[in-house]
Amino acid sequence: MTTPSIPGYRQLSKVILLLAWPTVVEQLLQTVVQYADSAMVGRLGADASAAVGITTSAVWLISNLFLAGGIGALAVIARAVGAKEMERAGKASVQTVYVALALGILVGFLALAVSDVLPGWMGAEPAVQEEASRYFFIISLPMLFRSAMILFSAVLRASGDTRTPMVVNLLINGLNILLNFFLIYQTRPITLLGRSFSIWGAGMGVTGAAIATATAITAGGILMTLALFKSKRGVSPLGHGYRLDKAILTDVWRVGLPNAGERTVVCLGHMVFAALVAGLGTTSLAAHSIAITAEQAFYIPGYGFQAAATTLAGQTLGEGDEEKLNRLIPVLIFFAVGLMTLGSLFLFCFPNWIMSLFTPDLSVIQQGATVLRIVSLSEPFFALQLILEGVFHGVGDTKASFLYALFSMWGIRIFFTFLCTHFLSLGLTAVWCCMVADIIARTGMMFFRYRTGRWKQSLVFSCAHKS
Repeated sequence: MTTPSIPGYRQLSKVILLLAWPTVVEQLLQTVVQYADSAMVGRLGADASAAVGITTSAVWLISNLFLAGGIGALAVIARAVGAKEMERAGKASVQTVYVALALGILVGFLALAVSDVLPGWMGAEPAVQEEASRYFFIISLPMLFRSAMILFSAVLRASGDTRTPMVVNLLINGLNILLNFFLIYQTRPITLLGRSFSIWGAGMGVTGAAIATATAITAGGILMTLALFKSKRGVSPLGHGYRLDKAILTDVWRVGLPNAGERTVVCLGHMVFAALVAGLGTTSLAAHSIAITAEQAFYIPGYGFQAAATTLAGQTLGEGDEEKLNRLIPVLIFFAVGLMTLGSLFLFCFPNWIMSLFTPDLSVIQQGATVLRIVSLSEPFFALQLILEGVFHGVGDTKASFLYALFSMWGIRIFFTFLCTHFLSLGLTAVWCCMVADIIARTGMMFFRYRTGRWKQSLVFSCAHKS
């Protein structure tokens, strides 16, 4: 399905919203589950929150490796769809299946191999290391299904189908919450509509949360695979053979490898960042982990419109219409920055209430509320960063983003956090100031690249029809 020619900004907005709203809903659903996980585990105490939180950065690293492969596939397939080269789009889908298999097996093996020592590497206190290791091991078991869910979702989005990934996520997130309810807590009495009765519970705590997550991921991988193979938009692998295509894989690799480097640099930075926070103590780590989870809800509009930006940029490249892309970008920025600015106001005004949704610990709430107010100031900058990143990825310009991430994450966030925690004896507030500085610096570099036009590769649009 190719995006039609769009003559006016009103029609531009309609097409953008049509692509963005399912992804916004999907992100919302994922955030609801993360909120539910954190809230349910948070009721078990600060140690339980820390056990889950200490591995969060590692989970991000794993997911982002798959997302990088998805970006490579999306850029190639969206370009083919825009150019109406559906045979190439189908062949690229076949190659994505091979990429998903290879990444799922390799990353899964590595994750399971390090699960026993990872919490110690991350600086977790001895009291939480065993439970954190068990949690990470369990959620790493269905890695092949996680790979399929993320990469095949990218293929569907490249064709303009953002609704199917939304529906799949709705189903698996509901399953995750339901399993959490029964697996985390022990059998307990509840009162509903004036009647009291007993609800069975496995009482497995953090382990129960891990099993619920692993089961949902497995279901998601199966459902997304079925959705891809049954797709009616020209991207189903069926009917296109199963031979490796070196040319298409090279294109996917060319776009995906720098993006993988960028995501690895950022996620390894998050892991070091979390390890530095862990040195501040369990309470600070719990506040940090919960605040990170709470903040994610306010990214939802940005990620929704970023998905639209990536798809539209790739399809527009395939059409060879540079003017259309130039008109798309300001509209995307308007929506994302506007909505995330509204969200940042809510985050700034009600941080204590937000933190109290996840934990009853007053010291954790106090620390978390302070850092949420700090990070709320960076939300509009992050929105701009997401849209520009989405556009760059859609046209295959991923190398500069990698270099910007390398500099800002390690030269600003990690370097100054290390100084604050090891030499200046500053706490969580200073650490999050370093994070905000990283976000603003990276946004500034990306905006400069956008304004100078350096993201447009020479002849990239004029050659689009000839590829």
